[in-house]
Amino acid sequence: MKSTRALDHDTSANTGLEDFSLPGWIYRDPDFLEVEKERVFATSWQIVCHLNDIPKPGDYHTLDFLGEPLVAVRGQHGVKAFFNVCRHRAARILDGGAGHCAGRIVCPYHAWSYELDGRLSAVPHRKEFNDFSLDQYGLKPVETEIYKGFIFVRLKPGLPSVAEMLAPYEEEIAAYHLEELQPIGRVTLRTRHVNWKNVTDNYSDGMHINVAHPGLTRLFGQSYGIEAKPWVDKMFGYLRDAPSSQRSERMYQAVLPHAPHLPVERQRLWLYFKLWPNVAFDIYPDQIDFMQMIPISATETLIREIAYAHPDSRREMRAARYLNWRINRRVSVEDKGLIERVQNGMGSRSFSPGPLGRNEVSLRSFAQRMRELIPESRLERAPAPGWPQRHDMRISRG
Repeated sequence: MKSTRALDHDTSANTGLEDFSLPGWIYRDPDFLEVEKERVFATSWQIVCHLNDIPKPGDYHTLDFLGEPLVAVRGQHGVKAFFNVCRHRAARILDGGAGHCAGRIVCPYHAWSYELDGRLSAVPHRKEFNDFSLDQYGLKPVETEIYKGFIFVRLKPGLPSVAEMLAPYEEEIAAYHLEELQPIGRVTLRTRHVNWKNVTDNYSDGMHINVAHPGLTRLFGQSYGIEAKPWVDKMFGYLRDAPSSQRSERMYQAVLPHAPHLPVERQRLWLYFKLWPNVAFDIYPDQIDFMQMIPISATETLIREIAYAHPDSRREMRAARYLNWRINRRVSVEDKGLIERVQNGMGSRSFSPGPLGRNEVSLRSFAQRMRELIPESRLERAPAPGWPQRHDMRISRG
């Protein structure tokens, strides 16, 4: 195997690496995560919620992302997103994952008050301050894009729009009428003691399905497929007609009703999309789940998720959604064991980047982009201490 250890940071030295996975050290190195925060995540689009999570003026939804408190607020004339930070003394303004503020947003520390569109409108003890304009101290906005009803935000420009990134699958996604979805649960948070990339790698990995997920294999047979576009991975499998030997799976196959909004070819399709770098959608005929894999540390990841569905009170649909949850709860447990195995192995001195199969298109695409954004990810071993500072110097020089 060709060693990456001898390669320098010139992009011309990347020849041949497309056939190999990323090195283990970047899945456990705190310095690498700090660089990722700026080079990978600051420009990335992150979901706060769906428009139908905040239907009335004053409704809000919060997101804590890499130390940045963010909030989307429904105003009288639409939705805006802000840093959830008071302009006076930096106190968090709105608490909890979701809530409602009547009329104004009031800081709980000193009662600075903001309109729902973020404008500062009232300051107690105003005469104690040197003269300043209220217009200068509105809530700081965060860039926002609404795509198919989902509210995306990002900390700084860099990537294409969400619509551009998902353009290769625009027609396919449109069939699901995402704008009409309603939440059918609440946001749940699960911690995994692995690097965030291990979670996303596993999500986009097609080769382990028939090995490690017997339930999905019983449901899909050999129909599971995988594709990779520049900014999005697609995975999919068709439910078999042959009844599963497992009760929950067999019942799901039997009770899953016709979904009126879907064309015939999608009635028995399970579909998955992963948007660069860490946002995923599980799209089923009966419901749609989204997940975000948010790094807490180099070896710990928070999985944030919520389920949505088209309004449907039929008994069969309620049963299908419950059985879906039972099936995927088992898949989640299986995946947890898999990614923990990998994370442990990443710490072994014996591990060096392994070969990737030609059909591992998503892992190849992900690794290529990481090597472009952070050239040190082409090294087999971690650079000498202080490398992030040297990396920043190279970036600043052009």
